[in-house]
Amino acid sequence: MTRDDIIAGARDAIQNGSKSFRAASRLFDQTTRERAWLLYCWCRHCDDVADGQTYGFGQGLRGNVSVLRGKTRAAAAGEEVSELPFMALKQLLSECPIPERFLEDHLRGFALDEGGWQPLNEQDLALYCYYVAGAVGCIMAVLMGVAPEEEETLEHAADLGIAFQLSNIARDIREDLNAGRCYLPLSWMEEFGVNRETLFKPENAKALTTMVGRLIEQVRVHEEGARQGVSKLPFRSRLAVLSALRIYGAIGRRVGELGSAAWDERVTVSKMRKLSFVVPSFAEAVAAGYR
Repeated sequence: MTRDDIIAGARDAIQNGSKSFRAASRLFDQTTRERAWLLYCWCRHCDDVADGQTYGFGQGLRGNVSVLRGKTRAAAAGEEVSELPFMALKQLLSECPIPERFLEDHLRGFALDEGGWQPLNEQDLALYCYYVAGAVGCIMAVLMGVAPEEEETLEHAADLGIAFQLSNIARDIREDLNAGRCYLPLSWMEEFGVNRETLFKPENAKALTTMVGRLIEQVRVHEEGARQGVSKLPFRSRLAVLSALRIYGAIGRRVGELGSAAWDERVTVSKMRKLSFVVPSFAEAVAAGYR
């Protein structure tokens, strides 16, 4: 496949897999946008294989993370690969100096899921969120032009992914439980005397919403951390990142506002509201350039 063929396939993946990321990617310059699509294609495939899903939907047979790791390492080594997601990764790595440790970290999160893991405390939860999303934030920073040696900026990029993942966790609590997973720390659940079976019982509504409130507070903390690094990015990348922060932050905060009704249906952000986030993000991106 040519680069154009691979890019076309990656574009199809993001169009089918994430309206929010697709919307934010339109704000990048063409080169960065295409590289973001390449990364998304690999990430989406790994997530789908680990969850037994297609573009984040359905419940089928879950794949083996060790197989994903082997194919990822082959792509990183420049070996011949036959599946589009690994072609996309190979192409991306040929264009950007992405440290392989971030790829390995990302797959560690899926390995935790494979083992039926649940965080014991907030520190465990933060580490998991780094693996499945913060590491991707670091990769995004590199493909946006941040040098792999700029550790402080990469830490802020990790905050970006962690904030996104915490919003996802808050939104998807019921869906995750149905899939046999729970990302609320065990220490929190023990504090309120609930477990996976009793979490959604009416008498535990206050406990559930209190725990979700803690998740949303952590979203705010990591959003602020992410904002501290945007001045290191080119203008259009700053705009895309800040818009994505607002979109995903709105998802998490909407979950918090809805209380026990938050899981009656999947919380989303309308297209018009996504567009409305561009104006304040533009102003913030301009201001960040003067720091």
